[in-house]
Amino acid sequence: MKMIHWKNDSIMGRMEPYSNFLFIDIVEDLGGYKGIRILHHSIASACLEELERSCSMRVSDITMEILHCDLFFRVRSVKDRFMSSIKKMLIARERKKDGDERETFSPLIGKIHKDQGRKTVQDIFVKASSRFVTSAYIPQALARYLYIKEKDFPEALQWAEKAKNIKQNPFTFDTIGQIHKSNLKSNNPRGKQETLRNPEDLNTNIKMAENAITAFRRAQVLANEEDEPETEAADDESEDYPRNSYNVFGYLGVLDIVFLVFEILSKLPFFEERDPKKKRYLQSFLKKIMPITSVYKEENEINNRYVEIIKEHEQFLQSLKTQVKDIFELLVYYFTNIKAKNSEFDSKNRRNISQLFKKYLALFCTTSEEIQKERHGNPKFNLEIDIVQRRYFLEEKGADTFAGILQHLDNPAEEIESITECYAFLRQQQFINQHQKTKETINYILSNIVLYLLKPKSKQVKSHRYLSDLLLNTLQEVGRWYSFPDPYYLALLLLWPSPRQENTDIVTYVKAIRNSKLLVLSFRNRSTIAHLYLGKEEGLKRLVSKRQLGENFEKMRRDTLAQIWRNGDIFKDKAIINRLQRVSGTTEQGELFAIYGKMKIPVRPAFIAGIRSGASTEKVSFYLGFAINGPLAYDIQYDN
Repeated sequence: MKMIHWKNDSIMGRMEPYSNFLFIDIVEDLGGYKGIRILHHSIASACLEELERSCSMRVSDITMEILHCDLFFRVRSVKDRFMSSIKKMLIARERKKDGDERETFSPLIGKIHKDQGRKTVQDIFVKASSRFVTSAYIPQALARYLYIKEKDFPEALQWAEKAKNIKQNPFTFDTIGQIHKSNLKSNNPRGKQETLRNPEDLNTNIKMAENAITAFRRAQVLANEEDEPETEAADDESEDYPRNSYNVFGYLGVLDIVFLVFEILSKLPFFEERDPKKKRYLQSFLKKIMPITSVYKEENEINNRYVEIIKEHEQFLQSLKTQVKDIFELLVYYFTNIKAKNSEFDSKNRRNISQLFKKYLALFCTTSEEIQKERHGNPKFNLEIDIVQRRYFLEEKGADTFAGILQHLDNPAEEIESITECYAFLRQQQFINQHQKTKETINYILSNIVLYLLKPKSKQVKSHRYLSDLLLNTLQEVGRWYSFPDPYYLALLLLWPSPRQENTDIVTYVKAIRNSKLLVLSFRNRSTIAHLYLGKEEGLKRLVSKRQLGENFEKMRRDTLAQIWRNGDIFKDKAIINRLQRVSGTTEQGELFAIYGKMKIPVRPAFIAGIRSGASTEKVSFYLGFAINGPLAYDIQYDN
């Protein structure tokens, strides 16, 4: 009822004697109008119970009546709020009481499913889909219902595709991937060791896995491109991935599918995991060392058909190990360098990924006993075995990636010392290709820096001059468009100018780090962590780790220490002031720069409110931290 007609016909008057249960909500927008609501959730709930008891009118009947009534769906802006509530009741899932995960469905759908089952739920969703024709989240919710509650994967897939055709976003593609994943799991129940009796089931499962990976990868690409998920999506966040967590659910989906495929293959007669020799065949096949035709197997019709199917999908199957390794490397980057927004949920993700990584090691990393056996059996290949053994060691310690080495800043010095020794050995060998040489050289330089910070007198540590020269050669080789920010990050650590010495190329490296493909795709609008800070000394001594700064606060409670790190108050402490170098800078047009002579180096404020708004130029000073996406300014002070 518009305000202009309110006095002519009063709803509150007509609702006597129950008007004290009602609440008039005044909305100023769109010319002004009033809406009416029941005063409290408990009263509304009791009304529904009474309607059901005395009038035999269920919530499903009321829902269908609303969806049936054309009056509510005529184009009038004042109806939008009511329609939004109806849609929300169908798709919005509440958080569980014991954590950040959500219930499987909205409370309304949960009740209707419990009381009346599939047909009623599906009828409501189908009717709602015809009303909200531009909303992808109604067919998406029906797709989720069909595959989770009913295990009807073909029809679930039809509705998921309909949702995707309405709106291509991370959530609609993720639902398609989840349907394939659930179907794949139902076809291959864990704990059952028997092989597939029908080779055609293997063919079906591999095709399903390919489709799932395609969907999850597309979901991740779209997630990386989004600055913030749209509001409607936030009401039905896909598969319990909170909005304020790392946005990596596409990567997690791919990992789940790949390890399901590994499990399926390990049950085949000639790859059976329980037999060490057959497990070695599977390992060699997935590593592209041995084609399927060279794998020993009994000659029979079933095995021959298995081979035909695997040959048909050989390229896909042999790409899985590389896919998994790349994803693990990228996820280590996330967890090492990005500040967690939802610690409980992200800790769960890290635990899941850690379990999958252990499976990866168990499948692909040969044990030390097996390596020794190979050494005795093939003495002519001792050098090759030494190389393989060291690479397995690096992989096992998570030190075959740049971010994995950074994590060793918090580990015992003995580990990083062994890691540095491994890289020193590998650098003396012939590299398979230039990419591998570049990567291992970069990792070697970083391992030296980490080792110096933990054990400066180690015999494995090279000098600042040696590491700088090695890095400069590497920077010449990779240019300014290396996919990962690793070499440019090292340039910040080793080549950052001092008051007595300028380095004019440092601006180039700061710009290169911001343009690296990994950061552009994955780290946009993310708060990153500075693992190292600029100190007052020279050479490697000028690098100070976050762990070293924290040593001055060992008696402080952990939650208190975490809080002063978060709000920046830690930089007011005298011990920190004495340890770190304060850098002069300037703000221009809202941008922040560090000043060294005539050189201006772009720097980001560590906190959004760190610099004043406005176009004026002002002199400032600050402490510098080095994050994977460039230099960060802490405790910014204005000279005036």
